[in-house]
Amino acid sequence: MKDGFRDLLLSMNDDMYFNMNKEPQVRRVTANLPAALLKEACQVSGTGITETLVEGLTLIKRRAAAGKAAKLRGRLNLSIDLETSRERPRR
Repeated sequence: MKDGFRDLLLSMNDDMYFNMNKEPQVRRVTANLPAALLKEACQVSGTGITETLVEGLTLIKRRAAAGKAAKLRGRLNLSIDLETSRERPRR
């Protein structure tokens, strides 16, 4: 393998490794939270403050998505043959 091509492959591999393993963007915030509520939430989750807050924000996001899905109830016309879908070949 020529050196230039080898270097290019190594560079691409390094970029791919960096992009796959880089930390998600983080935003540092200051908030006034009820101490008792925060303490109880951390105890229930069994994690620290950051992890508990991230879990709470994720739940809020899921609740919004579930609300959107619920609004679609009865509006989607799906014609699915269950027997045919169950007999599809496995991957």
